[in-house]
Amino acid sequence: MSAVNTNGTLLVHQMPQYRRPEDMEWEMGRFKNKTKFLFHTRPECLTEPNAGFLRYESGAGFKLHKHDFAQVWYVIEGEFKMGGKPFGPGTVVFHPDPHVEEELTTDTGGTIFFVQYQGPTSGARPVYEGRMNIKGDVPELTTSDLER
Repeated sequence: MSAVNTNGTLLVHQMPQYRRPEDMEWEMGRFKNKTKFLFHTRPECLTEPNAGFLRYESGAGFKLHKHDFAQVWYVIEGEFKMGGKPFGPGTVVFHPDPHVEEELTTDTGGTIFFVQYQGPTSGARPVYEGRMNIKGDVPELTTSDLER
């Protein structure tokens, strides 16, 4: 039995993809954090989400900003202030599309598992290249960095 989308196009069912975090390398992110991407959106697989781990050092974080894609976070370890309120392990955060991310800070450092995906309302896809896999020095943030 085959599936057909709303445009009448025949859909081909794909096999699942598997990743192990220990097989992936940590990369530098733009908020003085490190990222370990298990999956990331690519032209050859547009439905693949950005998914992986964010590791923040003590004192790291980011300012209030916005995105057009959607995402879900799960706090694995550490204490984070989000929007000025404390949250710890076991906290799940849902960001619909488009959304505002409240300021995030951490005194303890910690790890968050995240999934960023194409916004069902906006159609916007998460950004990966040059934002979550920075090579060399982390550039200073500009206003436009906080707008994507």
